[in-house]
Amino acid sequence: MTETIEILNDRLFPVDRATLFDAFADPQKLALWWGPEGFSNSISAFDLKPGGQWLITMTADNGTDFHNRWTFDGVAAGEMVRMTHYEPVHVFTLEMRFADDDRGAHLSWRMVFDRTAENEAMEKFLHAANEQNFDRLERLLDQR
Repeated sequence: MTETIEILNDRLFPVDRATLFDAFADPQKLALWWGPEGFSNSISAFDLKPGGQWLITMTADNGTDFHNRWTFDGVAAGEMVRMTHYEPVHVFTLEMRFADDDRGAHLSWRMVFDRTAENEAMEKFLHAANEQNFDRLERLLDQR
């Protein structure tokens, strides 16, 4: 069995779970917060259902484009999205879980990679990048 690396991030957002899920499920909103600081996004396909494709071009602040291809593996509206990232690099799965909390809604984010030297080198960077994702999402939700 292949060893894996798991990267876990979670945060409480001061909104209801439906609002939090919608910030992902609506591609227009998603494009505003996806990715680390300094990135902008263009989504050309977003079919949020098992087997559906998500094609997103992430553009870094230096103008470099990163064409990303995902497949949705599991979707439970308002509760969970599980997907696989195929390109440009780093094949991995991401599972997002949405849960109610007395103070808002909780988002848990779990990335699973095969253990390779390259993926080990990215582990610390990816945890921080995910926190930037959450920061961007929080700012979007604050604008409601």
